[in-house]
Amino acid sequence: MNRRGFLRGTATIGAVGTVGTAGCLEGLGFEEESAWANPPLVENRPDAVYLPSSREEMRTYGMAADGDYAVSLSYTFPHRFWTVEATSDGKQRVAVETDDTLHLMTTLWDRETRTVLPVDMRLELLQDGSPVDAGISSPWPMLSQRMGFHYGDNVGLPGEGEYTARIRAGPVTLERTGAVEGRLDTAASLEVDFEYDRSDINELSFETLDEDKWGNRDALSLMDHGDGSGSHGGNLGPPPTGREPRIADIPGDSLGTQRSGDAAITAFVSDADRFTDGGTYLAVCPRTPYNDIILPLTALSVAVERDGEVVREGELVETLDGEIGHHYGLEFDEFVAGDRVTITVDSPPQVSRHDGYETAFFEFDEITYTI
Repeated sequence: MNRRGFLRGTATIGAVGTVGTAGCLEGLGFEEESAWANPPLVENRPDAVYLPSSREEMRTYGMAADGDYAVSLSYTFPHRFWTVEATSDGKQRVAVETDDTLHLMTTLWDRETRTVLPVDMRLELLQDGSPVDAGISSPWPMLSQRMGFHYGDNVGLPGEGEYTARIRAGPVTLERTGAVEGRLDTAASLEVDFEYDRSDINELSFETLDEDKWGNRDALSLMDHGDGSGSHGGNLGPPPTGREPRIADIPGDSLGTQRSGDAAITAFVSDADRFTDGGTYLAVCPRTPYNDIILPLTALSVAVERDGEVVREGELVETLDGEIGHHYGLEFDEFVAGDRVTITVDSPPQVSRHDGYETAFFEFDEITYTI
């Protein structure tokens, strides 16, 4: 059953468990509504990543490329999400509005390394060459258990028909090393043509999880984008999710992985020439648990203690590297055995959250590694 049919029908059909049959609303006996309803919000949510109450299907409208940049444009039901703001609890819930027609998502990546790019971006929707006021111009950087790291927002299109999504992205302002050094320093303009048909949204599948799993410390699996070939992707391959490269594949001497704020934080030490001239480089990789998705737009600092005395302090620099991928790093003259390396998260990831992530990655304790 699709989501709108399920949500209107739960009062009469009492659905429990998993529902996954897509179909026509009218054929199921449901009438159209003026706005989308939200699935149940889990009660007593932990201050950690958790399983939400449902899983929604997402589909891709298309992909495009411009120089080193590639983008995919995807969609799903309009739904609630949380922005990270300077409020008392650090977040603000965004409700579904009456005129929202879909949730539009973009993923941007570097074509050579397939690294997902946290960049400044703008999205303009056009119809017959003219701009459309759809309530979106600067999509939110977001974390989703199904989509990984992406940009998105609820959108109100004026009606069915053919549209063009014009994405302006970059330049990348993060520090860049290795295979991305000297690249991604210009802006890109990418366009994806798509056709909005209301029935495409209505027919997306919607699944409820068994209620006894709601709120469990776990995460939904990442969606399968397929191979990215054909009319939607050309030769761009499937869109990455922010999981590449995986922690297990990162080169360097690992200091281990610790949990803080429910993030899995791994530290590496490297003497690679691209990082340092005869010194040592510390790379810190915060990721989501379970799916290993990057946590960008975070402020971290480090203090190194030797023989009871702090010998170096500094801010870690948000960096993209061809092998390590997205991380936070700093060069040191050297580390010696017994050094205590303490990482502090000075501000949480400034990214919006879908269900299952909105309670995690806010309250961090210091973590310490020993060389």
